[in-house]
Amino acid sequence: MDQQKTGRFLKELRHEKQMTQEQLAQVFNVSSRTISRWENGTNLPDISLLVEIADFYDVDVREIIEGERKSEMMDKEVREVATKMADYASEEKGKLLKSVQIISFIGVLVLLLSIGIQTFNVDADQINKVVLAVTFIALVIMAIVTLYVTGLLEKIAGNKKLVRGIKIVTIVGLIAAFWRVVVMTVIVGVLLFSFKSAPIEEYDDVSRYNEFMNFSNGAYEKGVDTVWTKWGMDETIWPSEITDSMDVADFKMVYYNPWDAQFLGYMVVDYSSDAYAKEVERLKGYESTEYIGYYCVEEEKTYDLLAVNADSYNGFVYALTDGKGRIIYGEQIFCNYYMDLDYTKFIPEEYLLDGFDATSDSDYYKKMNERQ
Repeated sequence: MDQQKTGRFLKELRHEKQMTQEQLAQVFNVSSRTISRWENGTNLPDISLLVEIADFYDVDVREIIEGERKSEMMDKEVREVATKMADYASEEKGKLLKSVQIISFIGVLVLLLSIGIQTFNVDADQINKVVLAVTFIALVIMAIVTLYVTGLLEKIAGNKKLVRGIKIVTIVGLIAAFWRVVVMTVIVGVLLFSFKSAPIEEYDDVSRYNEFMNFSNGAYEKGVDTVWTKWGMDETIWPSEITDSMDVADFKMVYYNPWDAQFLGYMVVDYSSDAYAKEVERLKGYESTEYIGYYCVEEEKTYDLLAVNADSYNGFVYALTDGKGRIIYGEQIFCNYYMDLDYTKFIPEEYLLDGFDATSDSDYYKKMNERQ
């Protein structure tokens, strides 16, 4: 089918009637822009209008479709087919109108819901946000229905510049109405990106031991721009230096900072008998803090606990012994009642205090968050 040819034919028929596009538009109850599209071949008349157009111009439906006159007029059979097709199109429009009616009904219900929420307002801060969203949705629904019923929706849809303008205005309006949501979304996105991109720094060179420890204030200053804050935790349980009497069997320091600094460390030392006795005496003289119950920790039974500095928010620094000359120094320092770092990948379970659970699924995390 040649749309351009059909368009030219419709234009010729209009000229024969000596009518303008505006006048013809009134006859068929459409816009003059619609008539122009028919004659330019951009669009074709709706199937429900074909019989009406053919009767008006006194031509055959086939002549309109093929874009040229035929010798015979439309016979009864063709007219019946065209009429049935027009009825079918009318039925489809009826279905669309029914859909519009349903949407209108939903819009009314949404508005009623909005009124009800405002009438029985309980929590003003939260409810007002819901009311704003509900009212906005209702406004959009009713606006679409109004435009459709008045016939403006079809005209608007055909104007690309106007549609683009409406989209821009709508987006700006949404941002203005829900700017807090937008800002929070951006912030969360940045935090998630930081979380995913933050490196896990892992060190196992014990010769750098003094770089990782600062016994004066519990903080390790790394270079000029980076500060490893250990949240004020006392690390003096750990040795002040590595001596010749210390055989370091294992050592690891881990630093992770997605948005709050987190530290994980352990050092396993085998002492000579004299050095072991002296270190045990030093550790037992340390003024240990309460630790049971923090982060689900239980009374230590795997090893003997020599000293511990525990904080209900920031974690642990401690020393354990097997009673045979080996001392295990450990620390898990963090905040917010859980560790983003998967600590089980970096420290053997036996080096942790018994029952230690610093995941976001722990009972301790849930309990502390309920208190806030």
